[in-house]
Amino acid sequence: MNGYSISDMMKHFIFLLYTKLVWKKARIVRLPVLARNRRNITYEKGFSCGVGCRFNPGQNGKLIIGQNLVMGDYCQIEAMSSVKVGNNVLMASRVYIGDASHGEYKGEFQVSPNIPPNNRNIVALPIVIGDNVWIGNAVTILGGVKIGDGSIIGANAVVTKDVPKNSITVGNPAKVIKIYNNESRKWEYD
Repeated sequence: MNGYSISDMMKHFIFLLYTKLVWKKARIVRLPVLARNRRNITYEKGFSCGVGCRFNPGQNGKLIIGQNLVMGDYCQIEAMSSVKVGNNVLMASRVYIGDASHGEYKGEFQVSPNIPPNNRNIVALPIVIGDNVWIGNAVTILGGVKIGDGSIIGANAVVTKDVPKNSITVGNPAKVIKIYNNESRKWEYD
């Protein structure tokens, strides 16, 4: 059946059973999965994730997942403040989304490098990911970022600033290289 071995089919059956018992609105959640502070996670129907995914909303954090989020393997979402993922988002494997940092590194009250990182104040800035966004393999999205609807984030990008809607963003630090032109119906270089 579709090239799966008997052991693969048995694992898939266990994943489906687990999903229907624990993540009732989800399509499939593959084990192992770690979901801390589950009461702070809301999700809509059609959610699916690969093996080794980790969801960690803090005690006061919120993780809000829209309809039809599809995540690859080993993705991690940290939400000390809030992370909101829109509808119909596709994430490849090894994506990291984290809204918090140990310390402040800009503005008036910057942290001293003489303070051990684990003793620095946690600074959390909300992340919003729009609808119909495609996030490539090994992307990192940091706090305070808003990713516009219809955007594509290229593999290995490190997103530290807002991404406009209907754009392609790549690199470290990530920058926009193309924007979709609705009139010509083509992706054009920025």
